Amino acid sequence: MPDLELVSIIIPCFNTERWIAEAIDSCLKQTYSNVEIIIIDDGSTDGSLAVIKRYGDRITWESGSNRGGNYARNRGFELSKGQFIQYLDADDYILPEKIDRQVTFMKQTGANVVYGDWRHKRHFPDGRAVLEDIQVSGIQADILESLLADWWVSPACLFFKRAIVEKTGGWDEQLKAGQDRDFFISAVMNGANVAYQPGCYSIYRRYGNVTVSTSSRARSLESHYLIVSRVEQKLRATSQLTTIYQKALAQSYFTLARKYIETEPQKYKELLNKVLSLHPTFRANSKDRTIFYNLVQNILGFRRLEQLVVFFKRLKILFSKKRITESVKLKS
Repeated sequence: MPDLELVSIIIPCFNTERWIAEAIDSCLKQTYSNVEIIIIDDGSTDGSLAVIKRYGDRITWESGSNRGGNYARNRGFELSKGQFIQYLDADDYILPEKIDRQVTFMKQTGANVVYGDWRHKRHFPDGRAVLEDIQVSGIQADILESLLADWWVSPACLFFKRAIVEKTGGWDEQLKAGQDRDFFISAVMNGANVAYQPGCYSIYRRYGNVTVSTSSRARSLESHYLIVSRVEQKLRATSQLTTIYQKALAQSYFTLARKYIETEPQKYKELLNKVLSLHPTFRANSKDRTIFYNLVQNILGFRRLEQLVVFFKRLKILFSKKRITESVKLKS
């Protein structure tokens, strides 16, 4: 319709033959009528492209060699013409009122980024699928602080004005994990006016045991470290590294440190030192720790408690190796 501004929905696709039709259908069913759907097939080796072609001129599509999801998102944006941008992963989908509601809300609030609530759709090996509880994203007092401290929303629930996407410079094509977090942070640090709109109109699908972020633990940790450290550098360079952001960065570095504790003890120590250099009186986020941890932290303090954690982790590894050795001896 000529009186409605165009919305571009950009879908990167790689080997999602099972899901891509539902993603496309969810876009075609939008109550907001002026929508273009752009699909970049990123070198799929299954039947995804055949499914895409069935939609004919109702969508715009392009196919090429495998260059990664962020390349596909950037290429989709290059082809797009809309004043509003919706990114949608090929294995997720959106509900019919999503675009209409967010365009209206964006105009009412003057925001150039809007986010809402979302929910998981979990698929089980026996064929069952269950919609889980709605994840209420809520209003964030400081959106950058929340993103740095590991707050997260499903990418599908985000909605952008074209101008703010242009300011970000696009999705980082070298980043192997945490791409959506990085892009959202980039929008915020480039002046995004972000608003929360209550309501769940985005479905984030979960199936199997592998996602982009968990298929390679090392890749995920390296990417998230890069994301956080780049933000720290930018905040320092622009004299914006306030106490609030120091605390948020410290929390993020601590979350990463804990994931290195068993596999790379030296990296754990480096990150722990970084935590305390940013925030000398740092305390682990109480909601993420057990009651016992919080109690001991109150008595011993954060650093001494972490020394105990490392000690017990090493004992656990030692006993585990001992049991394996004994088991091998018994079998032989």
